[in-house]
Amino acid sequence: MMELKSCRVLVTPTSYGKSDIRLFTELENAVGEVVYNPTKRPLTSVELVGLLPGCDGYIAGLDAVDANALAAADRLQVIARYGVGVDNVDLEAARQRGIVVTVTPGANAVSVAELVVGLLLALARQLPSAAAATRSGAWPRLSGLTLEGKTIGLLGLGATGKQVARRLRGFDCRILAHDPFADVEWAGRYEVELLGLEAVLAEADFLSLHLPLNPQTRHMVSREFIGRMKPGAYLVNTARGELIDDSALLNGLESGQLGGAALDVFSKEPPDATHPLLTHPKVIVTPHCASHTDGATNAMGWAAMRDCLAVLNGETPAHRVA
Repeated sequence: MMELKSCRVLVTPTSYGKSDIRLFTELENAVGEVVYNPTKRPLTSVELVGLLPGCDGYIAGLDAVDANALAAADRLQVIARYGVGVDNVDLEAARQRGIVVTVTPGANAVSVAELVVGLLLALARQLPSAAAATRSGAWPRLSGLTLEGKTIGLLGLGATGKQVARRLRGFDCRILAHDPFADVEWAGRYEVELLGLEAVLAEADFLSLHLPLNPQTRHMVSREFIGRMKPGAYLVNTARGELIDDSALLNGLESGQLGGAALDVFSKEPPDATHPLLTHPKVIVTPHCASHTDGATNAMGWAAMRDCLAVLNGETPAHRVA
């Protein structure tokens, strides 16, 4: 067990500014030194090489925590990640160096789910186009869709998928989900139909992605995948940008197979200014902000801090993944 007052902790999530000030007061009182992200964005591997030496704990955001960065971590005991995604962390390199990695499952589920519902409504009612046209002096007669009576498909019924399903019940729509590990009892209680992937793709008017990024899911939204979706369906992605093959999505929008898409995440963030999806009239884009709320930031911050301090104190963290 380490003496906490001798520890240095690096804190890098870009959303920590929204956190309860008590969180940082408690952290600063518990350890010897807290070093904060000097930028307003996720850190690169090279930047981490300059910050990790001498740090015992690391509360991480979406930084590039690769083997090169970890090689510079001469004292690091724990990486406590905001959120559940660990695709930016080289878990094998962490294991080899004896570094514990933790996550904060469920902490941002409500905030992400709320954005999903907002994006569904924005797509259905063409809200960005309506607002832009009205501001320009036009008064368009836009025709929208109701969510009532429509079929919403969820790929993934984990913490976030469940929160989306709960919120959609009030819209009187049909909710389908595909998840090989779904909680069958929960799905029955909330009237979510568990179906195979093909059935969800074929029947959903709106499809929302709630999947982790791994070799099986990378670029799963391909031309073939989109071709199996219901013609004119809408796609929402608040999970990981790499789930989608961007060229396939663009093709689906241009061909009319897809009615539109809403994207909070991209494979490269921020995307290049010339990225064709940024200006496509059928696409709504947001800057990976689904979890950037006071509620989510606080929940992730407290959970990450507690697991970080637990490891430094020789205790078992609540949500270890490596």
